[in-house]
Amino acid sequence: MIPAVQDFIEETRRYYTIAEKALDQVSDEALNRVLAPNGNSVAMLVRHVSGNLISRFTDFLTTDGEKPWRDRDLEFQTREYSRQETRELWEKGWQTLENALASLTQDDLEKTVTIRGSALTVRAALLRSLAHIAYHAGQIVLLARILAYDEWKWISIPKGMSEKRNENPIREKSPITR
Repeated sequence: MIPAVQDFIEETRRYYTIAEKALDQVSDEALNRVLAPNGNSVAMLVRHVSGNLISRFTDFLTTDGEKPWRDRDLEFQTREYSRQETRELWEKGWQTLENALASLTQDDLEKTVTIRGSALTVRAALLRSLAHIAYHAGQIVLLARILAYDEWKWISIPKGMSEKRNENPIREKSPITR
């Protein structure tokens, strides 16, 4: 694996892990709960991230990242999804991403891809995707935290524990190996 792509993989896996830890703390009943008018549920955000990853990274180097078969608006429709359906969508999106990244070479980073007709280098498209993933992972964590009430298990450093953590710092990389 080339270093720049490996860095991207490690950082996306970190956000995958963060969101996974939050998803694990959302009850089945709360998974589809929308907390505000025109808001999103955790399940909607999972569907959207998955839809985005599948669209962007299917035939990544050869077709526009916004596939004609993707129905982005459907990802945000209020609908009940089971935990199993949500997990299957989540995993399909991430697997599509990982499959695309596994085939990239150093030379590919400066190639041009398109997203909604706009040309970007592969490097720029990967950075754009990482920002999108981070944005929605943060939303998933926030919603999960609100929905978990007092049952929340900290994903990052718990309040009041920064000094103790700084005594024995570690790089926060995902332990996931796919």
